[in-house]
Amino acid sequence: MRATRKQTMVWCRLMAVTAALVVTAGCTAEAGAMSPKARNYLTEALDIMERNSLLSAEVDWTAVRREAFDRAGTARTPAETYGAVRQALRDLEDQHSQFMDPDQTRRTLSASAEEDIVPPEGRMLAHDIGYLALPPVPSDEAADDYVRQARAAVSKNDRQGACGWVIDLRSNWGGTMWGPLAAVGPILGDGDTGAFVEADGEKTVWTVKNGTPHQYLHDWGPAKPLSRPMPPVAVLTSRTTRSAAEAVTIAFRGRPDTRSFGEPTSGAPTANVYHRLSDGAAIFLTQAREADRTGHVYDGPVTPDREIHDDARDLSSHGDQVLMAATRWLSSRPDCRQ
Repeated sequence: MRATRKQTMVWCRLMAVTAALVVTAGCTAEAGAMSPKARNYLTEALDIMERNSLLSAEVDWTAVRREAFDRAGTARTPAETYGAVRQALRDLEDQHSQFMDPDQTRRTLSASAEEDIVPPEGRMLAHDIGYLALPPVPSDEAADDYVRQARAAVSKNDRQGACGWVIDLRSNWGGTMWGPLAAVGPILGDGDTGAFVEADGEKTVWTVKNGTPHQYLHDWGPAKPLSRPMPPVAVLTSRTTRSAAEAVTIAFRGRPDTRSFGEPTSGAPTANVYHRLSDGAAIFLTQAREADRTGHVYDGPVTPDREIHDDARDLSSHGDQVLMAATRWLSSRPDCRQ
């Protein structure tokens, strides 16, 4: 049966409305979904975490992934998933992993970051005691001048007859451990000084050779040896001492004629590994704990041999009690007795 003109107009109107609804529904569905690019980016980040995290076996990854995608919602670009990546890292509860956007990553890993680095401080204290303060350095790429300046200070104090050493890590909140370890290498001494320990028990040993972490000998070269090898050492720590500085603290644990003073460290004696993402951002993921040369694995703050409240910045105190205790101990050592 042929449709009348009126029926044709009604059908056309219905078809137009239906088509409009289909188009609208399609647009709404598209607008309300995460883009493939954002989804792939977030998946990549979560895959890196699940494959490599130190605590991977303890994490409910189904829940972490669900919450991450819920948080990312209708993200259209990788940048719009950054908040979800950061929260997923916090959900690991390892107290150390972090995410950096492309600009932060570029600044951190650039050699130009040297301009913002506080240089190491070396000086002679009373009783012929050498002093070396090691502030943080963000990356190996930025550590060249840092290592050179620290070694120059060590050599100068050694020429002036330093009989023992204070290594001050109280202001070091982290970055790379290798620059500070190379800086203090002649004092620390050669040999296996510690290790990274992964969740499965696999170890990567920290070996110092010719005063330098062995894998950086090509970059920083051998350090000038001390005229008095293996001197007594006092290591100073505070609640600010964190991450890479805790690794340097641990490298001195078990060393002969060595004692630590101050406050327990921050409590992140773990190793982060750099994972670059497709847009230049990076995940610095905690993948190992740290052990000293005796094999003791640390899981929390490193407690000094002698705990002393760090009141050096307290104007009502009578000087730097931590440094004073360290120098008293050093001056009692046979090498420094006058």
